[in-house]
Amino acid sequence: MISPAQIRMARAALGISVRELAERSQVADSTIHRFESNKGGMQTGTLDRIQAALENDGIVFLAADATGGPGVRLKA
Repeated sequence: MISPAQIRMARAALGISVRELAERSQVADSTIHRFESNKGGMQTGTLDRIQAALENDGIVFLAADATGGPGVRLKA
């Protein structure tokens, strides 16, 4: 499952706002704000829509491993 920090990093990498992500994922911008601020959880289906929208725009989500925490990168 992707983290709030990964969503913020992904948006920064793409140069998009919460509003733009909300439009692309069909999720309310208030829901994204709340999740990114660690002020609430998110249903799995909603998080899946956000992840799919970001992946469609070229984001690859990286899991935490022995060398560091979770992150993101752009597809080559």
